[in-house]
Amino acid sequence: MLAAALAELAQRGYGGFTIDGVATRAGVARSTVYRIWGDRSRLLENALEELNQQPPAGERGAETPRERVEALVRHLSEAMAGSEVADCLPGLVDGAERDPDVRRLHHGYNARRRAALVDAIAEGRSSGAPGFDVDPELAALALAGAVVYRRLMTPQPLTGDEVVPLVETVLRPASKPTPRIRRPARSSEPRSHR
Repeated sequence: MLAAALAELAQRGYGGFTIDGVATRAGVARSTVYRIWGDRSRLLENALEELNQQPPAGERGAETPRERVEALVRHLSEAMAGSEVADCLPGLVDGAERDPDVRRLHHGYNARRRAALVDAIAEGRSSGAPGFDVDPELAALALAGAVVYRRLMTPQPLTGDEVVPLVETVLRPASKPTPRIRRPARSSEPRSHR
């Protein structure tokens, strides 16, 4: 039912997202969906949390702060390149503009997910790791914002090959030059959606 909820939101947008549609898509009775979640906001919240798990932090000392940041940005990049959550992002943004409950859900969900990135950057800062002499919240916004921007506003999402250069750009030690990456030719063609 959770995958059906995200598929329904991706296909119909928030305005067309209904419990009836989710129930039909999942092959269950509408009363089943209401009994478990009560309303569409709670259903969406549970679907987002369950179907887009962030990678767990490595064992203490087994993963550097930079490796943790790269893992989180890579996960976000992969999710934005093609997942049920990415496909429903436009519907969530639209719903957040129209419905205060969805706005709270959307902002809270993103704040919780960004917190893992903020924490990894703050850990790098407190350990004195090179390049981590930044404001953790602003650096997390720069990293996550770049990934989401590429998904929503350009023809191509951020690729896995661009994750490390992006992290290096934001968390670059003061004496290190800006990394250069080879970029594919820019296309004005819109990317295909699933």
